[in-house]
Amino acid sequence: MLSTRSTEIVRATLPAVGGAIGEIAPLFYEKLFAAHPALLRDLFNRGNQASGTQQQALAGAIAAFATALVEHPETRPDAMLSRIAHKHVSLGISPGQYPVVRHHLFEAIAEVLGDAVTEEVAAAWDEVYWLMANALIALEARLYEQAGTAAGDVFRPYRVTGRLAETAEVTTYLVQPLDGSPLPASRPGQYVSVQVQLADGARQIRQYSLSGRPDDALQFSVKRVTGEPDGEVSHHLHDRVAVGDTLMVSAPSGDVALADGDAPVLLASAGIGCTPMTGMLSHLAATGSRRRVISVHADRSEATHAFRTDLLRLTEKLPDAVAHVWYEEPEGAWPADRTGYADLSRIGIPAGTTAYLCGPLPFLRSVRTQLLDAGVAAADIHYEVFGPDLWLGQDG
Repeated sequence: MLSTRSTEIVRATLPAVGGAIGEIAPLFYEKLFAAHPALLRDLFNRGNQASGTQQQALAGAIAAFATALVEHPETRPDAMLSRIAHKHVSLGISPGQYPVVRHHLFEAIAEVLGDAVTEEVAAAWDEVYWLMANALIALEARLYEQAGTAAGDVFRPYRVTGRLAETAEVTTYLVQPLDGSPLPASRPGQYVSVQVQLADGARQIRQYSLSGRPDDALQFSVKRVTGEPDGEVSHHLHDRVAVGDTLMVSAPSGDVALADGDAPVLLASAGIGCTPMTGMLSHLAATGSRRRVISVHADRSEATHAFRTDLLRLTEKLPDAVAHVWYEEPEGAWPADRTGYADLSRIGIPAGTTAYLCGPLPFLRSVRTQLLDAGVAAADIHYEVFGPDLWLGQDG
């Protein structure tokens, strides 16, 4: 909780800081990488930096946290903090990196806002920063403890034991610990980070959802992404990594995981967003779940629909499950009411349904709105988004 004086100052300066945060965030990263170039080479996603999405996500998180402190001082935005903490742990962020971030962030704030950043204003925003940082450090410490690893030490060598082409663009990898140790614990819907060394020497990291859980391996699936540097890791995995090779893989992370219970569940995905949903559906089938399960998937066509046969096979194994699929450009005969974008208005959604969503942001926004209109509570709609979370700080 912010001190009384800092609350007054942050409330008064929030419009100015919030209005300039879009300028502050890129300048912060510029200063950070100038002082620590290895961070861009070996930790931060160069594609997200080039597109600006990481800067947008940082700006949104800071503004949302500060707003929560002054508008709802009695509660902490734990959902937002949990999401950031899981991502940090998957990358191996450690407590010692927070003072470095603080230094360059406040340099950027002072440069953008100039004389408006008095000592009193700087002290108030410093309080905001450390409230957020210390909350994240505590959450991350618990996650590291649960994973049985020291802070920052999350990557282990894994041998690739299987490789399967799902579509022309999607490949599934099976990996086992190189030292023969047991597989780490995971929950349906979580992801792993994969670190690869590229031709220029950079060790870039990307997150991939667990698309199933065989007994003896971790399974994740990778879509080939077009363009550089966005697709540099997916191209490396598709073109250079074969069975028998070694990959550096993190312990599973992610706060969007299938909850236990008997409530109806809806799994909605688009494109490669089907990977965590396939993991959840595999778990439900493997445990003989009798829950009401509704799967919704949208894709470009049958040919681009990864895990298409798995969706049908797993749905058939469950006693109370149904799958609804939409294609924008179906290649063969396909129902007209299942052509185009996903439309949940004709699907009966039971009361008490918990929904899990994964896909591009326009899909997430559309499906979330449809679910709210159908009476699903906002608190029961959970989403996973690939890359920086541009929804951080928003309801949901």
